[in-house]
Amino acid sequence: MHAPPRRKPTAALLLALLLSACATAPQGLRIDTRYSSANQDSRVQFLILHFTAGSFQSSLRTLTEGGPNSAEVSSHYLVRDQPVEIYRLVDESRRAWHAGTSFWQGSTNLNAASIGIEIVNPGLIQAPGGPRYAPYPQAQIDAVIALCKDIVARHHIRPERVLGHSDIQPLNKTDPGPRFPWRQLAEAGLILWPDEAQVSEKQINYQGEGQLPDVNWFQDQLIRFGYGLARSGQWDMATTSTLAAFQMKYRPARYDGQPDAETAALLEVVNLPGGMRRLAPLPVFSVPRT
Repeated sequence: MHAPPRRKPTAALLLALLLSACATAPQGLRIDTRYSSANQDSRVQFLILHFTAGSFQSSLRTLTEGGPNSAEVSSHYLVRDQPVEIYRLVDESRRAWHAGTSFWQGSTNLNAASIGIEIVNPGLIQAPGGPRYAPYPQAQIDAVIALCKDIVARHHIRPERVLGHSDIQPLNKTDPGPRFPWRQLAEAGLILWPDEAQVSEKQINYQGEGQLPDVNWFQDQLIRFGYGLARSGQWDMATTSTLAAFQMKYRPARYDGQPDAETAALLEVVNLPGGMRRLAPLPVFSVPRT
């Protein structure tokens, strides 16, 4: 006996089968990730260092609490002083509110493209001889350097973009202050450092009465280096504050914001080709995650 001939499925049957398949398929959008563009980099382009100007407990409250009476500030990391601990407060994939109205080398709104590290340190304190900036324990600096190495290596942050809050907001911020050892970060390969031989050579040209450049030269050099400073042609508060921020980082023995031969030499050298050099290679490094 012959089997009856198979009937072709009707359009209605095909539609019913399709709807049935859709009803049992996993919900959600299916995205194919087999292909990846070579034209990309990390959203994180800057690393900004701060001091908290407070104790660990007060800093933790400020950086984590919300609500109408909160300061509405945050940071990706907080590095405690005693005992030394590293806390992640904001995931690196999210924006923390630490940079404020900021500028560096043409980039603005650095919150959107940076990772912020808050370092527990009281900042400016009252002392018998007058106000002074508090030092950083070496163990805390070691932890900051290790954390910076890990972040820089993962996001490929350029050394000229590892900055202090005072670099990106020199008019109203001084952190991480003149006691922060930027030279140690240079020796760890994290930032570039002015070539000391060139600085000594250039400094001779600015010594003696009438040898210092005028205010326009200082403003031009600061702007060229990266600061968001307007060319006013005057020794105004903005110029003094910006020059003080530069001195705090590269000549912390004196940071009064006043022009002198050493500062002029430093400014000339940092803007020369090859004037900024790496003191050590940046090693591949990772902070253990717990």
